Amino acid sequence: MSNGKKITAAVCAAFAAVITIVGCTASQKREFKTTMSEYTGGLKRRATLYSSTGEIIATYEGKIDITSNSENGAVFFDLNGKRVWIKGGILVVEEL
Repeated sequence: MSNGKKITAAVCAAFAAVITIVGCTASQKREFKTTMSEYTGGLKRRATLYSSTGEIIATYEGKIDITSNSENGAVFFDLNGKRVWIKGGILVVEEL
């Protein structure tokens, strides 16, 4: 782990400790999780892509940071160094 990543991880851990001690609202917890995902490359998730008839097309699992484009309905994320673009189908994402 590089020094920059170690410092980022330490800052995030310290921030998490403060949040835990002080307490916060549900929306603050969601915002914290979003920030952690942004700085650590995503959260451990499983994303399952279904066809319109309910059949599983693909399943992706790993550290995923999801972004959506509301203009064209596309969803994309990086997984194992590769960009995954999804347009169409039904994507269900679960935190693990």
